[in-house]
Amino acid sequence: MKNVLSIQSHVVFGHAGNSAAVFPMCRLGVNVWPLNTVQFSNHTQYGHWTGSAIDAEQMVELLEGIGAIGVLPRCDAVLSGYLGAPDQAQAVIDIVRAVKAANPHARYFCDPVMGTTGGCRVEPGIQEFLVKNMPEVADALMPNHGELQRLVGRELETVDEAVAACREVLRRGPKMILVKHLLDRNSPADRFNMLLVTAHEAWVGQRPLYPFARQPVGVGDVTSAVFVARLMLGDPLRRAFEHTLAAVNAVVKTTWDANRYELEIVAAQDQIARPREWFDAWAADTA
Repeated sequence: MKNVLSIQSHVVFGHAGNSAAVFPMCRLGVNVWPLNTVQFSNHTQYGHWTGSAIDAEQMVELLEGIGAIGVLPRCDAVLSGYLGAPDQAQAVIDIVRAVKAANPHARYFCDPVMGTTGGCRVEPGIQEFLVKNMPEVADALMPNHGELQRLVGRELETVDEAVAACREVLRRGPKMILVKHLLDRNSPADRFNMLLVTAHEAWVGQRPLYPFARQPVGVGDVTSAVFVARLMLGDPLRRAFEHTLAAVNAVVKTTWDANRYELEIVAAQDQIARPREWFDAWAADTA
């Protein structure tokens, strides 16, 4: 049984952060150790929420507690997502280093949540820290299109430009980059694109883009979770990528069919494990 330490937000109502990531990983057969960065009533895109961020020192103390009972060597991966304060980002780095000291084979997957104008809100200073520090620490980065642009400091409009940008970031340290939502001016408007890039591979995948009046929150968190879980289960990169695309499509389609705003993760659970629809990826280049 593989074990993933998942450092993300928690919402009491709905699905975002660990509230979107833990169940899919468990459903796929991966054990999850949730470490919550914030405890909110609901995600921030409702415009109103209550709750607060956990103290960064307490995050480290919780990790030390795990170490004290001798199980830290069993941690196979760390997945980080939404952070509630800039000092939590340094705490994540400290935690990753402690995990890798206990298990040198453990991998760190960073979902660099940077926020959007009028959408997901993050505290000032977090984006700057993620851009400056996380590529050197992470084994894999999982940005969306806007976050990839911030990592390289320029706008990207095509798959080729995105592949080149990913390779630029890869030279700073990560082994792979999963672009969870890629905007490509050459793609049909009703398609949702994803991109996976390593030093020698680049895979593109598409699924339907469902015309929600307002897009559900937490899709990226489910995407990261499924991808990490499939890799932990031993899938080759392309297979993990395609399973992720198909499983997330199942969740979003189930949500669309139910006419809901919050993701229907539980209703789609069987398809998270065994998607009915599959979307073959294709090579973006042969570098």
